[in-house]
Amino acid sequence: MSVAGPPGSVMDRDEVDRALVRLDAEHEAIETSLLALQDHAGRRLLEGAKLTGTTHERWLATEGRITLLWTYFDAYAGALNTAREVRERRRWPNRDDLLELTRLLRGRSVTVAGGSASGAAASITGPAKLTEEFTLEELVARMNDLYAHSLDLVVAADAVWSALPARIDLLAAELQRTRQLAHSVGVRPGEHPSGDDLERITHELTALREQVVSDPLAFWQPTRGSSAPGGGRPHTDRYDHAARALEDVRREIDAVLTVRQDAEARLGKLRDVLSRADRTLAEARSARGEVLAKIAASEVPAVSGPPTALQEQLAMAADYRRNAQWHRLSPLLESLEQKAEDELLRARESLTAVTAPLAVRAELRGRLDAYKAKVARHGLAEDPFLIERYDAARRMLWSAPCDLRVADEAVLRYQRAAADALASRVPQQGGPTDRRGEA
Repeated sequence: MSVAGPPGSVMDRDEVDRALVRLDAEHEAIETSLLALQDHAGRRLLEGAKLTGTTHERWLATEGRITLLWTYFDAYAGALNTAREVRERRRWPNRDDLLELTRLLRGRSVTVAGGSASGAAASITGPAKLTEEFTLEELVARMNDLYAHSLDLVVAADAVWSALPARIDLLAAELQRTRQLAHSVGVRPGEHPSGDDLERITHELTALREQVVSDPLAFWQPTRGSSAPGGGRPHTDRYDHAARALEDVRREIDAVLTVRQDAEARLGKLRDVLSRADRTLAEARSARGEVLAKIAASEVPAVSGPPTALQEQLAMAADYRRNAQWHRLSPLLESLEQKAEDELLRARESLTAVTAPLAVRAELRGRLDAYKAKVARHGLAEDPFLIERYDAARRMLWSAPCDLRVADEAVLRYQRAAADALASRVPQQGGPTDRRGEA
């Protein structure tokens, strides 16, 4: 450390005393910060960890900065002690004392060997020099800069280590419980997709934890514009992806467990649905024979037999249940339930299609009888013409085989005859007609 010439005007005693008080306060603050950095849990972890990747490279540079910080601090403390000694020579310093104090407090009075600035700190301090000269204020600014960069890295690494490994361990514990549960219901690697997923998640969590421990800064996401030490947050994309994948597996395992609990009830319901479909198809086949015997000139669709494939799959599902192969039973039951409902719907549609001609005949019979009753209420039950038309339609509807087209025309003829007869009879039975022509 050497002394340069005094810059500007010479300081008086009050200015010197105020400067020393301020510099003493800065010295104490810097020392407190350096000691806190030295004792920081993140720094101790960085010193003891086997680092890799980005963290390894940046920590090498930061170690150089911390070493340089202490070198600068020692030089700063030495210069400040020298200034104190000069000031303490006399209560009332003479001009020579004030000149020397001015040089110490305001001039480039601190010289630090360039070798003290390691290459790792060159990004902050600039290219290495044989010596560097500072004023005390410049030296404080340089130390603040080095401290901020060093603390930023230490806080970032500590934040990642504080957040991720514990969460990974909790997720790994949950993964282990899920693996045991999956094994108990037959979900194993190579036998079920969820078993393979559990293997992949296990490998991913193991690799993730190793990388987080050795290279925490690879998982740090800085916040732009933040001036706080370590401004940013740990990014947890890989952890979140693994957690979501495990949750998906958990839901699949829960579905398998649900199958185990209500498999018998679901199988019973399946048997019932398929039995109802079979009975409906049997009814449709019986109805088709009746339609062919009673209805003439009508297209009657054929009725298929019960599907043997569904019965075979139902037997397979029962076999899976007996052998506790729940992971195989779960998807098969879901598929069978949908197919069984579709089969029942198909059987009902087949019955409806087959019995449609009988429904048409029933509708024609009902319409014919309804008009006969209406005619009777108006006193026309004995009308020979209407009786003839009614008997013609009735013979067609109650004979076998029934030609629906001809029967429909006969019913229409009766309806028209009944309507004409009723229309001619209304004015004779009514009272006087008003001016609008209404009875």
